[in-house]
Parts: sequence; structure tokens; C-alpha cells
Amino acid sequence: MNEAAHGGTRRLELPIGKEVEFKIPAGIQDGKQIRLRGQGMPAPGGGPPGDVLITISIAPHPLFKVDGRNLRLDLPIALHEAVLGAKVRVPTLDGAVELSIPPNTSSGRVFRLKGKGLPGKPDPGDLYVTSKIVLPDGKDAELEDLMRKWREQKHYDPRSGMG
Repeated sequence: MNEAAHGGTRRLELPIGKEVEFKIPAGIQDGKQIRLRGQGMPAPGGGPPGDVLITISIAPHPLFKVDGRNLRLDLPIALHEAVLGAKVRVPTLDGAVELSIPPNTSSGRVFRLKGKGLPGKPDPGDLYVTSKIVLPDGKDAELEDLMRKWREQKHYDPRSGMG
């Protein structure tokens, strides 16, 4: 995905045995084609060679999902960060940035980081960060006791409007 975002150069061996180098333009999208003029097979009857068309296929990234020029990222946050708020580091294609998680953030809340998606004209895409509250591994008796007290004293039903 870094080559698709920032551009680069690749070498390709053609079926005729010839190797060519071609440029990948910054911000290219999945499914777009690059034309290498005059690098194809010779035309029947000795005419000039045709063109080579390379179709771009962007490999999945371990963190980001591509959505046009935008990127999407699921960001794990701790329960205490969701309840109390925090500043957390968020990876981007250009390096990590800091994101302020406001107090009382629910899992699934989406934050928009303007211009942190794939490059493009006239404007780059955005990075949409979705919070995912992640509890610690294993049993935590203290947390369980706190949640029992919370349930007894502050009962609420987040599904009450679902019928």
C-alpha cells in the first residue's frame, strides 16, 4: 500500500522476455491501469509493437482498509481510555499521530483524520478511525467487582430502544 500511496518504481518481465521498469504514480487506486506505450508484442505483419497495460492490484494492508481515497482503521482502546479520555498514538501512512479520545467514548465511535488517507487531486483522502474497546486478557476480579457494583447502582439498558 505504501507504493500505491507514495508512488514508486517496479520492474516487470514481459511474456516476450524483455524486462521493463515502470513508475507507479502516487495515489493510484486499485483497478487502475498503467500503459507502457510501444512495449507490447509486435503487430501482425511487422507493424509497430503495441502497448502493455498493467492493472494495479493493491495488496491488503494489515492495519488499513481502502475505501476509495479514504482509509479505515480499527483502533483498540483500553476501557480506562474510553471512560476517562486519553491521548493515543494512531498509525498513518506517514507515521503515527496523536488522537484525543474524549471521556465517555463508546466502542464504534468514528474519528476523522483529515488528509491522512491516500494522496489524490484535488485533495487527499481521510483516515477514519473507529474506536474498539478492548478488555484485558484473563479474569480481573477487581474489574468484575467494580462492574457488579456499577450494574447494581447505575443500571441502564443500551438496547432499550430496540424493541
